[in-house]
Amino acid sequence: MYIGQAAQRSGTTIKSIRHYEAIGLLPIAERLGKYRVYDQQSVELLIFIKCAQQLGFRLKELQAIFAGHQGSQVPWELAHQAIATKKQEISDRMAVLARQHAQLVEFEQSIEQAQRACPLATL
Repeated sequence: MYIGQAAQRSGTTIKSIRHYEAIGLLPIAERLGKYRVYDQQSVELLIFIKCAQQLGFRLKELQAIFAGHQGSQVPWELAHQAIATKKQEISDRMAVLARQHAQLVEFEQSIEQAQRACPLATL
């Protein structure tokens, strides 16, 4: 299939596909004359890249997953490791945000108590 059809099937854009090839995320497609030709594995790889980006992976992180990998197959073992790492990062951020939220609630309550105690607050 040509690049337009690969873009349509994967939900990406032609520009994105060219960019992924340029940065090494997607193997450079074979050519039929002047046209790039993609197979179903390339489309699956494009879908994986798009999904990973929507879930918070940066292109640099995806490049690390595919570093030294040849072909258009997703290196699933490395992908699983990267997903586990990303989940831990998110859990850590959630814990920090939960602490920050609790501190904000506490701060808000202390302000409310201070206003009630201050006689100038009723003026």
